[in-house]
Amino acid sequence: MGFNDTPSGERIHIGFFGRRNAGKSSVVNAVTGQNLAVVSNTKGTTTDPVYKAMELLPLGPVMIIDTPGFDDVGSLGELRVQKTKQVLRKTDIAVLVIDATEGMSPCDTELLQLIRGKNIPYLIVYNKADRLSSHAEADKDELYVSALSSQGIATLKERLARLKPEESSVPIVRDLIHAGDFVVLVVPIDSAAPKGRLILPQQQTIREVLDADCMAIVVKENELRHTLTQLGKNPALVITDSQAFARVAKDTPTHILLTSFSILMARHKGFLEEAIHGVTAIDRLQDGDTVLISEGCTHHRQCDDIGTVKLPRWLHEYTGKDIHIATTSGREFPDDLSSYAMVIHCGGCMLNSREMQFRMKHAQGTPITNYGIAIAYMTGILKRSLRVFPSLAALIPSAQ
Repeated sequence: MGFNDTPSGERIHIGFFGRRNAGKSSVVNAVTGQNLAVVSNTKGTTTDPVYKAMELLPLGPVMIIDTPGFDDVGSLGELRVQKTKQVLRKTDIAVLVIDATEGMSPCDTELLQLIRGKNIPYLIVYNKADRLSSHAEADKDELYVSALSSQGIATLKERLARLKPEESSVPIVRDLIHAGDFVVLVVPIDSAAPKGRLILPQQQTIREVLDADCMAIVVKENELRHTLTQLGKNPALVITDSQAFARVAKDTPTHILLTSFSILMARHKGFLEEAIHGVTAIDRLQDGDTVLISEGCTHHRQCDDIGTVKLPRWLHEYTGKDIHIATTSGREFPDDLSSYAMVIHCGGCMLNSREMQFRMKHAQGTPITNYGIAIAYMTGILKRSLRVFPSLAALIPSAQ
């Protein structure tokens, strides 16, 4: 997978923050060598966060985020400030840009406290240093630059590279298989499937299978039974799209390990155990409860969409209760979850680990799980689907 193909959820997210007209956009453009954001002498030119996926040496694939001015005023300004706070949820490295001719303001101090409070690695960048006749010596977290003259920009890139977070040590499937193994991946091709391509978790899993020197056999759900009889040996693992769980479980002999893309992605993103604990809340749902179904990406809703149609239907059928359904997608995620009996989240393939961890932490007190775990639980096969992770399977009641 090349730099341009790296999914946004696997990129280092670098957020540029600061007051209006501190020169955030100019610094972004100088760092990237591209005009990603509009630059103007008028305060508040950047009205929404600007996202740009690119390769930034020496870091590699990154997501650059230019944010609105944090000192914006009025009702629209409050909305921009709220969006800036939302960006912090997914920021791996923060750059606080300050006008060197004005120095740090109370607003900058507030931003710095927010960044520190979220334990985000950061740099304080004093822009417009070319206008200073002299300046104080920079501390270890500080740097003087000039976006106009490019002074200090190369050093800024090097300093950002040093703040690069460690890559997740949790793979999707690589550690569960051995060279020479067969892995069968069940991929339904229905009205909800993207035309001419596979969805991201399927692509990523196939790549890891190949990287492990194993053989990936991709089939539709109605071809699984025949495929298993023709292989000549048992596959090390069958991985299915969650929507086909019931049929795939029926067609896969019990001695063959079975799991789902969604379960594997939950482990990869670091919230599998919490999602397993949260799923039992389905059994406690009552008439009138509201369940939030949240997707990390935005897409055109199909007539039989999983988040807005299938999951609500399965919840009603399983519980027999009159449950209300609320939905969010993309970067939307409520600040207050107290009105929800539980949250059912997608696999989070388009969200980085920091954003997923924020959403999990933010849900404290509200049970949270994900699509695949909820579907496996409601179809009575979650314990079997977790046999690949024995310690986690032990958390599931025997009735499963």
